[in-house]
Amino acid sequence: MRLLLTLAALFISDVLLQLGSGGVAPLDAISGLAVHFSNAQIGMLGSAHFFGFFIGCWWAPRLMGEVGHSRAFSAFATMGTIGILSHMLIVNPYAWAAMRLLSGMCIAGCYTIIEAWLNAKVTNETRGSLMGVYRMVDSGGSFAAQTLIGFLPPVSFVSYNVLAIMCCLALLPVALTRAEQPVTPQAPRLRPKLAWDCSPLGSMGVIISGVTGSAFRMVGPIYGVAVGLNVHQIAVFLATYVAGGWSAQLPVGWLADRFDRRRVLIGLSLGAILACGATVVLSHMGTWGVLVAAAMFGFTTFPIYSVSSAHGHDFASADQRVELSAAQMFLYAVGAIASPMIASTLITVSGPASMFAFIALANLALLVFAVARMQARPPRAERTRFVTEPRTSFLIGRLEKGLRDVPKEGQ
Repeated sequence: MRLLLTLAALFISDVLLQLGSGGVAPLDAISGLAVHFSNAQIGMLGSAHFFGFFIGCWWAPRLMGEVGHSRAFSAFATMGTIGILSHMLIVNPYAWAAMRLLSGMCIAGCYTIIEAWLNAKVTNETRGSLMGVYRMVDSGGSFAAQTLIGFLPPVSFVSYNVLAIMCCLALLPVALTRAEQPVTPQAPRLRPKLAWDCSPLGSMGVIISGVTGSAFRMVGPIYGVAVGLNVHQIAVFLATYVAGGWSAQLPVGWLADRFDRRRVLIGLSLGAILACGATVVLSHMGTWGVLVAAAMFGFTTFPIYSVSSAHGHDFASADQRVELSAAQMFLYAVGAIASPMIASTLITVSGPASMFAFIALANLALLVFAVARMQARPPRAERTRFVTEPRTSFLIGRLEKGLRDVPKEGQ
């Protein structure tokens, strides 16, 4: 309890950061439609966010080493605030893309610093409970950020100012905490090939997770408008997706620890394909049909990253875990950068259902690849423990270090 109270400032900053920078994506999509941005231009905003996210993940550990944790956090939070506040000064899709680059850097940089700070304070005895609280706080902030959009009118100085205030408020807990700043962690080497060497299927899974998640979260509001949802309903639509995803983590984790993870991935991929079909069918049945489909979609797609990551870690040694997590995050970002542009263009060309056809096709590729990999090598008799892994920064593997290293033969 004393440790949680000591780190309360970081958790408060986490929630405020989610409410601020994390709320920009759906507000930008709805506002972009209101000012007649094309679907492809709105997709470009999502791609710009994830490109900035990648830059922030790479730069943050280096900036921490130069100026310290608090100053680096302040720098990244300031970038996010500037990006949010600038939206109503220049209403132009390409200017907004540059602003979203800043918000992506803010999210990645601030999370890298929060996780480095948490890792310095945690011990092997408290690591599991701390990660549980961290995941709960982060998912709660993400859920709240989606619902907040329902109360913010699009294309409004007030709406963007509210989000900017949240992002700015995230500075205060970190700036005012009396906790001593930790020693700067060494940045993990970025070796994407390591992920493929450990597990081609795990690598493919995190890429498909990036394709799926970023398409839905960044372009989902376009789909919502196309099927007749208003702003409040779109907020509930996105929040339902998040809630469905997080409700899947425990049961899927239980399955992934007891059965061949490749079979679990096949089941999730098949479920994602069916959920895509259900989303298209239920969209004609009113708001409740759309919300039920969003929950199904979140339930089947959210856990794909964690199961894929765990499968990759099954074939890694203990000293490779941090760099493997960083490599998996890189591959996730690759899929996430490309996906919003593709999904938004497809909606323009072929209608809203085409986004889910694209996602279904991506998951079909994962399903086929998983079946092929099952023929290539047998499952591991000893496996690492399943960990619900947030997609936050390249340093998340350092925070999770040791949680996986409790193998049980024949799990």
